[in-house]
Amino acid sequence: MRIRDRGFRNRAALGGDPVSEAFLEDQPVEAVRFELAGDEPAAAVRDLGGVYGGDAWVARGGDRGFSYRYTVVGDSEVSVRRSQLTGAIRGPMAPSDEYVVGWLTEGHTELDLAGDAVEMRPDVPVLYPTDKTYTFAASDYDQRLVHFDRAFVERVAAQHLDLGDRPLRFDHLAEPVPEAVRSWRVAITGLTRALRAAGPDSDAWRTAKESAARVFLEMFPPHLDRLPAVLGLPKNARLRAAVEHIHAHAAEDVTVAELSAVAGLSVRSVQESFRRVFDVSPLTYLRQVRLDRVHEELLALDPQVGAVGDVARRWGFAHLGRFSASYAERFGEYPKQTLRR
Repeated sequence: MRIRDRGFRNRAALGGDPVSEAFLEDQPVEAVRFELAGDEPAAAVRDLGGVYGGDAWVARGGDRGFSYRYTVVGDSEVSVRRSQLTGAIRGPMAPSDEYVVGWLTEGHTELDLAGDAVEMRPDVPVLYPTDKTYTFAASDYDQRLVHFDRAFVERVAAQHLDLGDRPLRFDHLAEPVPEAVRSWRVAITGLTRALRAAGPDSDAWRTAKESAARVFLEMFPPHLDRLPAVLGLPKNARLRAAVEHIHAHAAEDVTVAELSAVAGLSVRSVQESFRRVFDVSPLTYLRQVRLDRVHEELLALDPQVGAVGDVARRWGFAHLGRFSASYAERFGEYPKQTLRR
């Protein structure tokens, strides 16, 4: 199990060594508890950037000077965090193997998700797109966060959702409904109470964190891709790894060389495997998945506010004319027709 919180300076350790204990791969679940604090922009870049694997962060003071405080408590599967900063900080966020939910109680934070700007609103949870690189800019904020280990969430999802062999996929632009947010607040209260009353080694904590993961999946319902049944055959295990990678990273620039590395096959073998099983090239398969994602979004969009071009570009279609023709060939109608249903 790997947690991305590494490289930080533990200025006020509250117990244990999170670098050597909780953050090493293939270790059992371990308690995590630490605090970072300071009043220098350079120290904030080093400490907070280190926690999130961020490079090239920039911080500066404001009218009220500069200070920061970052606290973490929980374990290597689920941790409850608070991030406070006076001043301003911005930079790129590196991908991680966690799901992170954050919400502001005060201040300003804006996320740039490959051209889609998301301005966080007070007390509205946001699911950060930790599967890809994105940038943020924040100032004078007080933010609460919950970090879920990806493997832990997948285990909970497998127990409570009809997943089959499908990977989890989330819409990071979706805003949770008020009922789900209320359930989330109850779950977070349960997490903090379990930590205070019994600690992260208790049955109460284990129950509370599983409950929080279930509420997380209700608040941000995953889109479940149905993988072709043929991928369940043992002989297609390596091809399956490549296909799952495509489904998980369809909005990104996926190359055949990347699929080769993921699957542990040569580039030629990857190409031949896709041809043998799907009768298309790997990049054609990627384009089909992207078209399916656009189709799914257009069906859900309000025709009064939705824009076909924005959705298409988000899924990697730069040339809208060719996109429209490919879409019509796959679905028997043009994108605008789908949007107007």
